[in-house]
Amino acid sequence: MTLTAPRASTRAAPAASRRPRSTLARRLVPYGYLSPTVLLIVGLMVVPIVMVVGYSFRDNVIVQQNSVFAGFANYTKVLTDPDFLAALRNTAVFISVSTLAHLVLGLTFAMMLNTQLLSGVTKAIFRIVYILPWLFTIAVIAVIWRLLFDPSGVVNYVLQTVGLVQQGVNWLGDPTTALWAVTFVNIWSGYPFFMISLLAGLQGIPADLYEAAAVDGTNWWQRFRHVTLPQLRPVIVSMAVLDLIWTSHQFALIWMTTGGGPLNSTEMLSTFTYKLAFSEYEFATASAAAVIVLLLTMVLAFFYVRSQRER
Repeated sequence: MTLTAPRASTRAAPAASRRPRSTLARRLVPYGYLSPTVLLIVGLMVVPIVMVVGYSFRDNVIVQQNSVFAGFANYTKVLTDPDFLAALRNTAVFISVSTLAHLVLGLTFAMMLNTQLLSGVTKAIFRIVYILPWLFTIAVIAVIWRLLFDPSGVVNYVLQTVGLVQQGVNWLGDPTTALWAVTFVNIWSGYPFFMISLLAGLQGIPADLYEAAAVDGTNWWQRFRHVTLPQLRPVIVSMAVLDLIWTSHQFALIWMTTGGGPLNSTEMLSTFTYKLAFSEYEFATASAAAVIVLLLTMVLAFFYVRSQRER
């Protein structure tokens, strides 16, 4: 008995030593799968953001080898620049009107496609027609609407035919109409995403709620107000915050239609920052503007994450 006990202990010792290693390996396996994604995020997002933040506190970066520390001078220059203030105002109008119109149009068309008054074939046709703007790329959308908004284009022809205008209007070249024209194009190209999301939300509302409301003698407006909107509230809040973030970063559409003009009437924060960096080569000032845009976006992202947690 005294000889077998040590043998059992010597056999159990390697097994016991292997268990922690195998447990540690199992714990490290998920991190191994995540490591390529983490490396990409760090290399393509974290490192550039840290570099831009560092550039914003220095002067003469990139264009000169020996840059100097400038403190908050770049931020002061940006925040007191009339062009930046005009871009901030235009961006606020652009994103607020676009988001509100996306919600209204998306909900209207979603309810139209969800109604029982239309047949299945009619709904299928309307779905194809309504989703078409979402199938085009930004470049195609910009080219199409530049042709449509031309003084001799289709839009002016229709307006002249019905007598609303006497001569062709340069919608994208007039400072009084350019901002509203590009906002209209952004609304037209973005509402299908809201329509699809809200349609999915409408189809997920239990029919029992509408039946109970009908039994109580409510009309269509009361059912919409007290049943449909409360059920769609999480979807509406999430989509609205996401659209605010996406629209605030809109660059390609503005750049390909007006380039921020005429007379800065369509200048956005994105185009303002781009021009500072790659037209005027003021990379430090452009970095400060980019950091300000990042902070504004983080505020919107905070509300989005908060709404998701409440949901």
